[in-house]
Amino acid sequence: MSSSGASGPIAADTADAPHVLDNPALASLTGPHAHFAERRGRVVRYPVDVSPWLALPDEPDARDWADLAALAGPGAEVPLPGFRGEVPEGWEITFQVAGVQFVDDGLAAAPDAEAVRLGPADVPEMLDLVARTQPGPFLQRTIELGTYLGIRRDGKLIAMAGERLHPPGWTEISAVCTDPAFRGEGLATRLILAVAHGIRERGETPFLHTSAANTTAIRLYESLGFRLRRHTAFLAARAPERLTDGRSAVPVA
Repeated sequence: MSSSGASGPIAADTADAPHVLDNPALASLTGPHAHFAERRGRVVRYPVDVSPWLALPDEPDARDWADLAALAGPGAEVPLPGFRGEVPEGWEITFQVAGVQFVDDGLAAAPDAEAVRLGPADVPEMLDLVARTQPGPFLQRTIELGTYLGIRRDGKLIAMAGERLHPPGWTEISAVCTDPAFRGEGLATRLILAVAHGIRERGETPFLHTSAANTTAIRLYESLGFRLRRHTAFLAARAPERLTDGRSAVPVA
């Protein structure tokens, strides 16, 4: 992945100074989304029915990994989105795919007259749409993370997009999906711009993640005014079957 438009390398930010988007889940769970945080030592995560995102410190030590194993439970598969480094002995990488992070760099954000705000009563339809389109994790309580907008035709939810991670000053656009029967009508574009408009109205900046292999999505995001900020990774690892330091496997909020 990797091209601006269709060819040529995309220039990403290369500054050495730490940035809240370098570890966006940590910045979210210790900032605007702190009320969701389940914590064990320095490890924080969202409730498992809200989001799979969790966060280690920027430079986790052995105690942090032990706390993560205790929080997850022996032998549990743990998502580690954005983690860069090596897992310690006893952990097993079970999934890994390259990802990219994009930031607003001139979006023509605007409300959409057909977009409606979705609420808890819409979650069954949202889960059905996600199951059929696979935009990424959307769970029973994900809607609590922010504003979700949808477009309906003949009463049926056919497209949606919304907000997920919320580092200070930033909001992630996520769960962008369209019923296959209605693709090609620009619904995803309209919803992205409408969600971005709401984010901008709060004085924040939109950003998003996608797979580095999703060239269709990347071309769309670049055409709308997103800029590649960094390459990242989505991975998961299996915790050791035994906790070796006496920690219990009971999550601590």
